[in-house]
Amino acid sequence: MGSKREVEIKLSLPSAAHGRRLLRQAGFRVSRRRVYEDNLVFDTPQGQLRSGSLLLRLRVAGSVATLTFKGPPSKGRFKSRLESETSVSDPAACREILRRLGFRQVYRYEKYRTHYLRPDDQGVVALDETPVGVFLELEGPPAWIESTARLLGFGVGSYISATYRDLHLSSRARLGLPLRAMVFPSPPPVSPSTP
Repeated sequence: MGSKREVEIKLSLPSAAHGRRLLRQAGFRVSRRRVYEDNLVFDTPQGQLRSGSLLLRLRVAGSVATLTFKGPPSKGRFKSRLESETSVSDPAACREILRRLGFRQVYRYEKYRTHYLRPDDQGVVALDETPVGVFLELEGPPAWIESTARLLGFGVGSYISATYRDLHLSSRARLGLPLRAMVFPSPPPVSPSTP
């Protein structure tokens, strides 16, 4: 996994079915099937990471767990930041290690994610179904993001560079979601076998 610069935007959709249709018409195909993700965000008791626009996250997506650190975002129309990731074989042990190092879980968010690719493309599209809405997340070089957004029918004014936490905080009162978690109202159903 290692380190890389993550460059991405989100695009809001009316439904997952609409997103699947747009992607299919643009020549994208499923590269990683729909999976439920549980994301835990950690910080110091003083909130030092958040105050520095840093992120420390443990993600469990199906049977795959990943520990991620993200640096502060750069200003601009895209969300761009350095990202370092590593696979985790035992998420419970990882949580315990983080706790013993002085970190505590400060936020949790859930989503369903499906990855899409086109042959020989420079980026990847994720279809994210979240408690605050459905989004396409385009990640890749800026020129690829812009051309792909146009191909899918979106202009620059549609770009969202906010995090899911920011989107949650701006809509939580309207949706009745708890402050410290962007979670589905009931336990997640089993993921369907078709994308």
